[in-house]
Amino acid sequence: MPRDLEQYLRPEVKTTPFCPGCGHGILMGLVLRAVDALSLDMRKALFVSGIGCAAWIPSPHFKADTLHTLHGRAIPFATGAKLFNPELTTIVVSGDGDLASIGGNHLIHAARRDIDLTVICANNMIYGMTGGQLASTSPLGARTSTSLEGNLYRPFDLCKVVEAAGASYVARFSVTQPHSVIAAVERSVRTQGFSFVEVLSPCPTQFGRRNRLDTPAQMLEILLKHCITLEEARQMAPAELSDKIITGEFAYDRT
Repeated sequence: MPRDLEQYLRPEVKTTPFCPGCGHGILMGLVLRAVDALSLDMRKALFVSGIGCAAWIPSPHFKADTLHTLHGRAIPFATGAKLFNPELTTIVVSGDGDLASIGGNHLIHAARRDIDLTVICANNMIYGMTGGQLASTSPLGARTSTSLEGNLYRPFDLCKVVEAAGASYVARFSVTQPHSVIAAVERSVRTQGFSFVEVLSPCPTQFGRRNRLDTPAQMLEILLKHCITLEEARQMAPAELSDKIITGEFAYDRT
């Protein structure tokens, strides 16, 4: 972690638990870059996470109040804290399995209620910490520990789901788009209402090794190749979009 961000880390933190090549370490730095740009008072902030690799981003690293909660239950814990103390800047950071699979019902209802939370979903398209199982975001054909012949089911487009449920701000970017991630997190925190930022984050250990992506560099190259902007997508035919991941801001206050 760059020394200029050390003020946001607990002094006892010397290393992170993330595997070599994991995108979550990158995301951790980007979240703190946004915190710094916002001049966020960490004494008035609460970071909430569930269970999984991404849940270790705020806890135990961030020098702020953190709640490391039950699997799939980060959003209801955050909701309770926000309702009890509306002055808290309440930010959820967790993974796709935690937020969108086990916690999927909480996700859509928090968006429906437009609760003033920021949810940052680190999407590595697999259950990274608990055994490499199939997730609701795993691509068609992806091999996991529970889909040895390849995933048969269409994955959720999390941004479409959350936007349809009524969220005020919805965005998707990859860790290969660092400036866009920082800007999206900043905007999500400033938005009054439910904000959702999906960040695509490679998992070499569980996803990569099962899908013949032998190095972290290969996984980053895949993201660079397949991620396109909304503006680019509008110029492409449906057939051209079949293997693309559209990134950008999908819902926001246009006034």
